[in-house]
Amino acid sequence: MPQRRPCLRPFAVAALTAALASACAPTPAAPHAAAPVYSYKVIARHPHDPQAFTQGLIWKDGFLYESTGLNGHSSVRKVELASGRVLQRTALPDEVFGEGMTDRGDQLLVLSWTNGAGYVLNRADFSFAGTFQYPGEGWGLTRSADTIYMSDGSAQIRLLDPATLRERSRIQVRDQGRAIDQLNELEWVKGEIYANVWQSDRIARIDPKTGQVRGWIDLSGLLRQHGSGGRGADVLNGIAYDAQGDRLFVTGKLWPDLFQIELVPPAKPGKR
Repeated sequence: MPQRRPCLRPFAVAALTAALASACAPTPAAPHAAAPVYSYKVIARHPHDPQAFTQGLIWKDGFLYESTGLNGHSSVRKVELASGRVLQRTALPDEVFGEGMTDRGDQLLVLSWTNGAGYVLNRADFSFAGTFQYPGEGWGLTRSADTIYMSDGSAQIRLLDPATLRERSRIQVRDQGRAIDQLNELEWVKGEIYANVWQSDRIARIDPKTGQVRGWIDLSGLLRQHGSGGRGADVLNGIAYDAQGDRLFVTGKLWPDLFQIELVPPAKPGKR
């Protein structure tokens, strides 16, 4: 006698199908908690050239290195912190609007805004050492030990190979699922990417692996309340970190001051 196949009633089949679908469905990702917002304490104020349209800023071997923008006025500078005095300067071509900068050992890498090319300079004497190309716009640069990070005004940060300067991948910067664009000047600080958000008083603290915003730094009132003036000052832009001295510096475009600041964490609930 032939064996009969087991027969499942329709409602049993539906229940089994639903159970299997539930077991195989991916677990929804838990929503990210709101990123904490840090305020600041001014530790020191230093002079800054009010004619410098600051685009890139780094601390290297006891000096600030700064790149500036505007066509016909773009430059790379070596600056003395205490006095704000420009110790060394080279101009970029008049047709170039200079943008962000970082170092690569004994060299400096400088972006241009819309020319699709960056410049390689020898840090010792600012002599020209070459160029590199990239699609789209260039805004900010920073680096870790093995990667160079580049912003382009969008919510994406490009990861470049430090030897070839070719793009390896990108991360999308988000806060609670919302894309954060207008990312500008970048700085590597204790394993995070700090990014100025253009036309705002905020700096995003970004996880370099996931692009998730870990926190915000609200610098509202910095120049107005703690500076020496600056009637013609433009937006906040410029972050430099002295890893050896654990000092964080910030300034802005056409600001007369550069500030060393300390982050103040948000108050815990129930505490004043």
